[in-house]
Amino acid sequence: MPLSTLPAHDKAIDITAETCPMTYVRTRLALDTIETGQILLVRLKGEDPLRNVPRAAADQGHDPLELLEQDDGSWLLVIQKG
Repeated sequence: MPLSTLPAHDKAIDITAETCPMTYVRTRLALDTIETGQILLVRLKGEDPLRNVPRAAADQGHDPLELLEQDDGSWLLVIQKG
């Protein structure tokens, strides 16, 4: 997906090479670097991260806004920092 068509965001990370629990550790570290209300874009892949990262983010008080399937089989998770 070209950058011009990505959802608006303040920071983006790619955790497609990570496995749980590092997927959420990386996501949480990235969330720690942005301000409340800002948007983090997370590229992820695999059943466990798809299930666990949005849930863990919500449990931490953040708002998973969208989960967008990509042509390469990865997903983009849009999280607003709570």
